[in-house]
Amino acid sequence: MSKEFVDSDGSDLDEKKAGWRVVKMVSPYLWPKDNWDIRARVVLALLSLFIAKMLGVIAPLLQAQAVDSLSSKGVSDLMLGAVGLTLAYGLARIVTNAFQQLRDAIFAKVGQRALRQIALETFKHIHQLSLRYHITRKTGGLSRVIERGVKGVDFLLRLSLFSIVPLVFELVLVASVLFWKLEDARYVGIIVVTIVIYAWFTFTVTEWRVKLRRKMNEHDSDANQKAIDSLLNFETVKYFGAENREAARYDQAMAGYEKSALKTSYSLAFLNFGQAFFITIGLVGVMILAVIGVQKGNLGVGDFVLVNAYMIQITMPLNFLGTVYREIRQALVDMRLLFDLLQEPAEVVDAPNAVPLKVHGGAVSLEGVDFAYDPERQILRSVSIDVEAGKTVAIVGPSGSGKSTIGRLLFRFYDVTNGTLRIDGQDVREVTQASLHQSIGMVPQDTVLFNDTIYYNIVYGREGASESEVHQAAKDAQIHDFVLSLPDGYESIVGERGLKLSGGEKQRVGIARTLLKDPPILLLDEATSALDSETEHDIQGALETAGQGRTVIIIAHRLSTVANADRIYVVENGVVVEQGNHDTLLSKKGRYQSLWKLQRAERAASV
Repeated sequence: MSKEFVDSDGSDLDEKKAGWRVVKMVSPYLWPKDNWDIRARVVLALLSLFIAKMLGVIAPLLQAQAVDSLSSKGVSDLMLGAVGLTLAYGLARIVTNAFQQLRDAIFAKVGQRALRQIALETFKHIHQLSLRYHITRKTGGLSRVIERGVKGVDFLLRLSLFSIVPLVFELVLVASVLFWKLEDARYVGIIVVTIVIYAWFTFTVTEWRVKLRRKMNEHDSDANQKAIDSLLNFETVKYFGAENREAARYDQAMAGYEKSALKTSYSLAFLNFGQAFFITIGLVGVMILAVIGVQKGNLGVGDFVLVNAYMIQITMPLNFLGTVYREIRQALVDMRLLFDLLQEPAEVVDAPNAVPLKVHGGAVSLEGVDFAYDPERQILRSVSIDVEAGKTVAIVGPSGSGKSTIGRLLFRFYDVTNGTLRIDGQDVREVTQASLHQSIGMVPQDTVLFNDTIYYNIVYGREGASESEVHQAAKDAQIHDFVLSLPDGYESIVGERGLKLSGGEKQRVGIARTLLKDPPILLLDEATSALDSETEHDIQGALETAGQGRTVIIIAHRLSTVANADRIYVVENGVVVEQGNHDTLLSKKGRYQSLWKLQRAERAASV
């Protein structure tokens, strides 16, 4: 992760650098090099905005002239002129609003396009990150980071473009008109001093509030993570009667959020009062000058109305500036976390010259493979395994011996630390990940399904497969008849993670999905270890069907499921300690035989 984006209590300089870095990363979405439609929309939106600002400055002049007309002569003589000026004033206001709405309508596509592109880029990037990242991530907190960051992009594009620069333009126009109309620099001086003090106060307090808001967001993400984690583990909560414990845990997280939210609210009240105080002082100062001018006869009543209208016109965007600055700073914080995520490097990437994997028979070989998840935890040590094309090879051993790690290396979820892993003589690091994944079918210990229909979960194995192919895969996995017995058949919803199905039913759906994929290499990672003996026996037939004509690698703890394998490798503490077929290993009277006897004794005791 880029250090520039790490959330910390670093210096203000670091914060500002990070903020400008975010703005720099967002700007291409506002002015894309290859999209003239978006560029034209930005130009037209700005043009509409500046026309609206110009008309907004002209409107008070028309109002002031109407007042002067009424106060200087008889109403009957100049009623038509005053009415005309008033109508012109009203028209100017209407057209001003029309151009403001036109601006929003024109720019809407720019913001939505940017939002969609960044959301898609983030989604794709998350799927490109390594398994190591996804094992350690917190889904709830991650979803909030994405949600707030993507929304912050649209907000920053709109308000930074349509608030800051136009506000400065409007203030310059108003100050110029007042100086031209009243010929007194004191008005401009009071306005400038008021704006400077207001801006200083707003920016100073807002910087303080940003830290409070960031803390509040951290508590919000923490509470959301705990809620999602608890709901995902609903059954576990019930098993242990931990509803009150989970509620207390969630409430503790919400208490932290409440404390931070209150500090944020109190600081907002202080900021709003300070802004109103300085604006009011400036407004009163200018109005007093105008009253004195009218009393001395230097100004007319219309000029007093003009000054009042302009001061109100200035104070409204100034008040909005405070809000805009606060929200822009918050958007930068939210987007900074999002771009942290986008800066997260993918641990496993395709080599620059990577080519598609060409599978001729599906031979797999590990040669002197070392692997460690971290330097202090060595998992595999000089592991060498040969799987001939079309053969079935089992990798067995006690829990924690490194068996499943070999499967993850085969899929290239991680790269080997030392040694090589080849498929048909091709180093997996030199082929594209997409072709590698397409060539291997996986049936894990716990098949996780999408919260969709059974049909969707099976056809997920191969996009575009026909209905008859889906049904055939289900038949081969011995689940077709069960599916037809359901009220909604293949349109039955399986629930989140497939919880509406039993363990055996989920495994069969997973097998059907893999069969539909039709890969040349099949990896069974503890595919039946979580099932009862009867269900395991039933599914074993489906797995044997799945392995026909393929290279099969079975990672198993139960030795009874691999007795028919062509070759068995016994792995212990990350080292291959024995190899051979079932009968050969039993005759060696080594580690395999001891595990076999132990498991048979356990099975006999459980009968």
